[in-house]
Amino acid sequence: MTLLLLLLFIFFISLTVVSAGAGGSVSGENPFTPKAYLSRYWTKEIRNDLAKPAFLLSKASPLNAVDSVGFSKLAAQNDLSSHLPVFCAAANLLCFPDLSPSLEKHDRDSSFAGYSNRNFTNYGSDRLGGADSFKNYSKDENIPVDSFRRYSRDSAGHKDNFVNYGSNGNVVDESFNSYATGATGGSGEFTTYADSVNVPNLRFTSYSDDSNGRGQSFKAYSVNANAGDQRFASYGKNGNAAVDEFNNYGTSANVIGSGFSGYGQKGNAANDTFINYGNDQNNPQNTFKNYAEGGNFAVDTFMNYRENANVGDDSFQSYAKDTNSAKVNFANYGKSFNIGTDKFSRYGRGADKSIGFKIYGVNTTFKEYAKKGVAFAKYTNVSSEKSTRMGVSGNLVKRWVEPGKFFRESMLKKGNVMPMPDIRDKMPKRSFLPRSISSKLPFSTSKISDLKRIFHAGDNSSMETMIVDSLNECERAPSQGETKRCVGSAEDLIDFATSVLGRNVVVRTTENVKGSKQNILIGSVKGINGGRVTQSVSCHQSLFPYLLYYCHSVPKVRVYEADIHDPSSKAKINHGVAICHVDTSAWSPSHGAFLALGSGPGRIEVCHWIFENDMTWTVAD
Repeated sequence: MTLLLLLLFIFFISLTVVSAGAGGSVSGENPFTPKAYLSRYWTKEIRNDLAKPAFLLSKASPLNAVDSVGFSKLAAQNDLSSHLPVFCAAANLLCFPDLSPSLEKHDRDSSFAGYSNRNFTNYGSDRLGGADSFKNYSKDENIPVDSFRRYSRDSAGHKDNFVNYGSNGNVVDESFNSYATGATGGSGEFTTYADSVNVPNLRFTSYSDDSNGRGQSFKAYSVNANAGDQRFASYGKNGNAAVDEFNNYGTSANVIGSGFSGYGQKGNAANDTFINYGNDQNNPQNTFKNYAEGGNFAVDTFMNYRENANVGDDSFQSYAKDTNSAKVNFANYGKSFNIGTDKFSRYGRGADKSIGFKIYGVNTTFKEYAKKGVAFAKYTNVSSEKSTRMGVSGNLVKRWVEPGKFFRESMLKKGNVMPMPDIRDKMPKRSFLPRSISSKLPFSTSKISDLKRIFHAGDNSSMETMIVDSLNECERAPSQGETKRCVGSAEDLIDFATSVLGRNVVVRTTENVKGSKQNILIGSVKGINGGRVTQSVSCHQSLFPYLLYYCHSVPKVRVYEADIHDPSSKAKINHGVAICHVDTSAWSPSHGAFLALGSGPGRIEVCHWIFENDMTWTVAD
């Protein structure tokens, strides 16, 4: 009986492989793998004889047949968390290392070069004097995760120097908890901290709390960073004569959020200086809560705050409230191009202070603002701001919007030379999960605690942030006329595209990344569906532990394929896919496309290339 079952199983396997070779899986591949199943699913759902898209098949889960069944069972039993490292490695997921506290002892001066993924717990605690240097720490790392807990706590005269910390990283997670709490004297210096990183998540909690005479300096902090958050909670709280300086904080960064809660709260004789804070940024988001509240003889200076930024949203709540003999100076505050939002709630309320604003940009709201002791040297009104907006220089636009990121339809002409932006995929490499696993995992903000447990996401960690941000975007109500869905399996991706466009569809992406960040020569151009205005489904990656796409219907577009050549050699180097949005009436006036191209919503069409690993679906020609 056993032999008969074995022979039947072998016969079934061979029969499946043969039939797969005729139009299902790749011949010779195990038919039970997720990739083989995806190939058969494509054949079943797509009603045309066009070749299967190799780039989409390459995103299938790399799990073998046995592991796919095993992990699916663990997901059903709600037990993936206890097998997370093995699961992440086998399924090609984005998971952060679980850092255990370091037991290393360092009783003398130390120099760290090239470190990454470390947990420094109680490092430098109770040290008397000395200096520690961190050089090129986590530099050029893809996903660095570092934790400094109680670093230099209760030390005296101890100096910390961080040079090139976390620079050029991708999805950076740095945590400084109780750093230098209770320290006396000494200093902490951060030079070129998190420069040019992608999606930083930087946290300073209780940094220098209850310290005495300790100075902190941040130079070139998060310069040129892209999309992320910094949080300073209880920074310098209850400190005495603390000196904190932020130079070039977030300069030229893109969509950076900074939160300062309880910064310098109840401090004595604090001296805080922000120089070039948020300058040349695109849409910075800054929140100051209870900053320097209840302080005594504090001096807070903001110089060139949000100078030449685009839009931006700043909130000052209970800033310098109930302070004694405080001095708060804002020089060149909020001189943004395109009006941002500034909210001052209970600012300076109940305080004995002197507050001065010099050259203040257009303000939105002052609520319960202490009117005595406040001086505005030059306040920009709306009419003068409009004239300022007209003077945005080309250099600033290039900082905010990469050349070639947006272009007009007329530029897609054979023989035309134009810049191409960096179309390389900067997100961590991940694969889809098989539907048999993804369907068993929670996927909603109401289940965030379960997701955090499964993927070992600590509170306020990068993992928690990216999970919450992606879920919020997925649960956002669709725009007018939009149909949207987030998909975590290739099968779900196919189902959504066919539900919008029908089953006679084709999916396209730009062939490779050659030509990125350089001028290109446009070769032959083909308009999809005869160049007529059509509907497409565009899919963009979201940052999540497994490969997740945000897909949405895009009405009123034209889609093009174009050969891309090197302008010098004339050799063909790429085959690009571009999409042109004909109706831009619902876009924001501050959209980067209008900064780069001029004009405004509904007045021009806007085109862009399909970047690496993004895709667009249309009805097949």
